[in-house]
Amino acid sequence: MSQIDKFAKIKELRKITDAPFIDCKKALESSGYDIDSAIDWLKKNGKSKALKKADRIAAEGLVLALKSADSALVFELNSETDFVAKNQNFINLQQKISNLLLQNDFENLENALLIQDSEGRTISELLVLATATIGEKITLRRVFKTKLSSEENVGIYTHSNGQIAVITILKGGNSEVAKNISMHVAALNPEYVFKNEVLETKLKEIHEEAEKKALSEIKNFEKKPENIKTEILKGMVEKQLSEFVLELQPLALDSSISVVKYLAQNSSTLLKVVRFEVGEGIQRQNVDFSTEVNQQIHEVKKKKKNKLILD
Repeated sequence: MSQIDKFAKIKELRKITDAPFIDCKKALESSGYDIDSAIDWLKKNGKSKALKKADRIAAEGLVLALKSADSALVFELNSETDFVAKNQNFINLQQKISNLLLQNDFENLENALLIQDSEGRTISELLVLATATIGEKITLRRVFKTKLSSEENVGIYTHSNGQIAVITILKGGNSEVAKNISMHVAALNPEYVFKNEVLETKLKEIHEEAEKKALSEIKNFEKKPENIKTEILKGMVEKQLSEFVLELQPLALDSSISVVKYLAQNSSTLLKVVRFEVGEGIQRQNVDFSTEVNQQIHEVKKKKKNKLILD
């Protein structure tokens, strides 16, 4: 390998890790000038500023739902603060990753991170580079992509603040019907999509509560014919379920009909709904930035003091 090629490798590694020139040189020399091995070397030796951020929590960021002619995609890109999520560099990275994810097939997040751009850099490497450049941990936390058949229609919706994104897939209907369901899901965030997803124990509990309520509030309920009592209880149970089951909920755009009736009116069947909200399920870390800045100032002063002593 020529000196020019070696220098180019060092330059590339510096961009990815933000490590000092001499450390990048040592890492590459120790790993046969293989970038991935050099990154591991820097990580093990604590030399990379970007990699040092790996244990920090990234619970802010943006989600995005989008589609192509035969695919639908939703993914979550995270940062440590919402301030960085509004940064143009972060938004540009989101757009670049969205294009790569749409243009390439993958089975899971691990495979998605290995997708390469036109310069041969993987999404994983782009994230490390962004972490070094922006100064916060940047991660691709999760991604869902599906191929669409000729019978399927997809509706995508990303809320204007980039915090919620939804994909709805229908058999039949059209993309507008599917998008209306996505908007409903974004707003109401139902716990379940279908009634048959609710646990039997929970259904039994709801039914028992409905029966008690009917006995106490409906005059002569116990004397009514069995078919009437069954219908009354069914209505009470479904009303309770409609609080958290999508297909039974009143449609957000027209509360006079349920979601399932709206779909039936439009000759469509609900197949799948995927909803991503930024940071859901992450235990957020409370960061006192004032204290953090003061600590950094203290470290800088300490280094200067030690340098004066040594000099």
